[in-house]
This record gives sequence, structure tokens and C-alpha cells, in this order.
Amino acid sequence: MIVVGIVGKIGAGKSTVARAMADLGAEVIDADRIAHEVLAEPEVVAAIADLFGAEVLDAAGAVRRPLVAERVFGPTPAHGAALAALEAIVHPRVRRRIDERLAAIAATPPLTGAPSLVVLDVPLLMQAGWDRRCDRLVRVECDEVERARRVDLRGWPRLQRQARERAWERGYRPPPPEKTHVVDASGDPAYTQSQVGQVIESIRRKAAIRRGQ
Repeated sequence: MIVVGIVGKIGAGKSTVARAMADLGAEVIDADRIAHEVLAEPEVVAAIADLFGAEVLDAAGAVRRPLVAERVFGPTPAHGAALAALEAIVHPRVRRRIDERLAAIAATPPLTGAPSLVVLDVPLLMQAGWDRRCDRLVRVECDEVERARRVDLRGWPRLQRQARERAWERGYRPPPPEKTHVVDASGDPAYTQSQVGQVIESIRRKAAIRRGQ
């Protein structure tokens, strides 16, 4: 099994690169999707309601994620404390699910002779230490004007957007060059797909060399 981590700022195009890798046969573990699943767990719903109040639940009893985001992404120390408290509820469960997925994939023989290629699409991969589980890293770059345009489309209030950017910057470590590939996701999707194909070919070739093939 070869584990590849995706690194990049908000709006850089990490999900686009992950989808391109999936199209080329990689198994993608999407931490955001797992987090959404975790937010539906009854124990998590109850803990979040205890933390923020019952008003963060909708009529069906589900977590209203935009309202929770307002509570945790902001400029004040209270926002920071609320974010830390939320992460303490959600992150261990997300990490456990990712560990379980990795273990299950590692235990499954690949259909071909080549090792399985697994992609970790984790928003704060370097900050959370997931890079230590990765054999290779893909740093997604994007022109700042284009990245800002993409983030604008998400419709976040200004202060929330700034807080999300700060959360990404906090604890970020540049990925080590010796295990890092770069993909520019600024422009045409076909060009991005082409770069991803070259990266996957390079990763598999280097893995084959290490296996002595």
C-alpha cells in the first residue's frame, strides 16, 4: 500500500486533485466526508448540543453546521476555545475511522501486482501530523487570485473566512521536498488531470524501484 497525502490551502484545488487521482484508480479517504458522518453520530450530536446549546440542532435533530461554524470561526479567544472544544469531540472519531480504513485497505490484497494507492484528503494534513503516515505528498498550488475567487464562492462571512485561513496557517509545516510532488490546480481541469497522471506514474515507478522490480 502506498499512502499519498494532499497538502494545500483552502480553495487551492485539493478535492479536484483527489478526484483526479480517484479517476486513475486511487482509493481516496475524504476526511471532510468522514467528519460529516461523525456529526450524525448520536453521541456527537448530544455533545455538540451540550457545548453550544440546542439551537445548533435543526428540527430533525441534526447539527446545523453553518451555525456551528459561526460559533467556532472568528477573531476572539472565545471562538478559538470553542473550535478547540469542537475538535476534541470530532477529531478523535475522524482519526479512528481513517485508521480503520487504512488498516482494512492494507489487509486487502490488491487486484493487480502493484500495491494499492491510497490518498488522504485531509484539510489540515500537515498540521495534524498525518504526513507521518504518508509515503508521498502532493502539494497543490494555485494562483492566489484564482484561489481567492474560489473561496469567495463559498460565501463565508469575512471574519469567518479569515479565521479559517488562520486555522490553516497555524501549525503548518512545509512538506519535505524529498517526498513531495507538486500539482498546479489553477487552471484547466484537463491540465490538472494530466499532471496528476504524471505524479501517479512517478510514485508507482519509484515504488517499483524500491521493491527491486
